[in-house]
Amino acid sequence: MKTLAEFKQTLNLDEPVSGLSDQLKSLWFDGKGDWHKAHNQVDHLTDQSSAWVHAYLHRKEGDIWNADYWYSRARQSRPNVSLEREWERLVVHFLDNDRLGLTRV
Repeated sequence: MKTLAEFKQTLNLDEPVSGLSDQLKSLWFDGKGDWHKAHNQVDHLTDQSSAWVHAYLHRKEGDIWNADYWYSRARQSRPNVSLEREWERLVVHFLDNDRLGLTRV
């Protein structure tokens, strides 16, 4: 899978496609509307990539203080964009990293 459009097409499936990184699995579950499954994918992980997704999820939840904590752990700033736009940026980022072999699975 290489593009955002391809990733979005998989949201019609019952389960994420095999081989996705933890971060993309989390974003997939979030895209399906299951915040709790999305959160469970990254909640126990301590790497910067997972912290970034974790931050987005807490921002979406409305827990801005917690989101800012996780953005800090990810060495990112809370973006001034819609949640939908942030989700898309994260998906594209992690798809690119997966394609380049940079994301931890």
